[in-house]
Amino acid sequence: MSGTARALRALFRKEWRELAASRATLLFAAALGPLVGDAYRTAARAYAEASGAAGGPAALAQGLSPLDGIVVPTFGAYALAAALLFPFVVIRLVSAEKESGALRLLLQAPTGVGAQLAVKAATLLTAWLLAWMPGLIALALWRASGGHLDAAETLAVLMGHLLRGALVVALGALAAAVTESAASAAVVALAATLGAWALDFAAQVNGGALVAVARFTPDAALRAFERGEVRLDVTAVVVVTVAGLLALAAAWLHPGRARTPRLARTAVVLALLAVALPAAARLRASADASEDRRNSLSAADARALAAVRAPLRVTVHLAPEDPRLADLEGGVLRKLRRALPRVDVRYAASTSTGLFERPGERYGEIWYEMSGRRALQRSTTEPIVLETVYGLAGIAQPAPDDAPAYPGHPHRAPTRGTAWLLFGAWPLAVTLLWLLGRRQRTGPERRTASDRITTD
Repeated sequence: MSGTARALRALFRKEWRELAASRATLLFAAALGPLVGDAYRTAARAYAEASGAAGGPAALAQGLSPLDGIVVPTFGAYALAAALLFPFVVIRLVSAEKESGALRLLLQAPTGVGAQLAVKAATLLTAWLLAWMPGLIALALWRASGGHLDAAETLAVLMGHLLRGALVVALGALAAAVTESAASAAVVALAATLGAWALDFAAQVNGGALVAVARFTPDAALRAFERGEVRLDVTAVVVVTVAGLLALAAAWLHPGRARTPRLARTAVVLALLAVALPAAARLRASADASEDRRNSLSAADARALAAVRAPLRVTVHLAPEDPRLADLEGGVLRKLRRALPRVDVRYAASTSTGLFERPGERYGEIWYEMSGRRALQRSTTEPIVLETVYGLAGIAQPAPDDAPAYPGHPHRAPTRGTAWLLFGAWPLAVTLLWLLGRRQRTGPERRTASDRITTD
């Protein structure tokens, strides 16, 4: 093993011990049990009621999906933790050495600041994966009770939360690098989170060009995976953003670097991001991992539209808060984006609610254009929209295929074991492990990881 590899290995062990001994890590890990437990218990009870557990009639079986009813609500606790808890764990690990001055000593190691920051990011991502244990325990309880889980759509949700965790790590590292204290970094991270929420809300209310940007906010990106759609553009944008934020953090974290070189490196990274992010956003490939194929057209329609090469342009005269726009966007347009090579949507409404549109504005009209032909529709239902698209493309609409309908998975899962396991045993076990590690760390004096890194 080379000296650099030994140094990186020792650095990872050092970072892991620092992370495990942090009180922020203790509070974060201990809080996850009750958060996940409450989310799972609420979701399981609602699912059982919809399945007829209270003695009443069960809901339509096709509408009972464990993805929507169990997996997404249970792991929704991690979306809350990623926004409000995990950033403090990240900031604590990155800023502690900067505030104490230990970072200057570590920079004497053969590894540079970029490699050391990458090790910190790897350590934090490892901790984020281990933090999934309460959620996986909840899913195991659901499965043990006889509930159904589809592996592909569950993995899609986990992939979304992995990317969300990586984004939090990169943002927290940058906040810690550009500020002088952990408190200031926490304010910066919180401001970024609130800004993303504000952008998401503004896009939903105002529509327009904000929609194209807001579909890559952390919450919007996660929603794509939560419906079982693995999109290459979202994945690529998040990965490029994470790499760019870590590069910016490395430029500002070095304590001995002057302001001018920092600004020069920042300008280079921002220029690269300005090129890479639009290119990543234009990627079109996606995969439908949902068991009920909610993101895809029927197999017959997908085969027929695969031969269409002309772009489809859609002009929508519907306000952002009009429920018909939500039906159109969340239904057939999302499926057409996967089936056609290019779908361009223009939102032409001038108000946010549609209640005060001027006369003559043709509110409610949806125009479809392809190969110089145009057609008007007011309906947002999938069969009518597809009939319009086939007419514009000049191809015959295929006969419906005989694929079996999604059966649904009604289930009445007991939640008795959740309380003592996730509300009691998990926080207690986390606290005991933290105290044990703390006791070992403060035991007899031993050679520190920093010493090993600088001498190896």
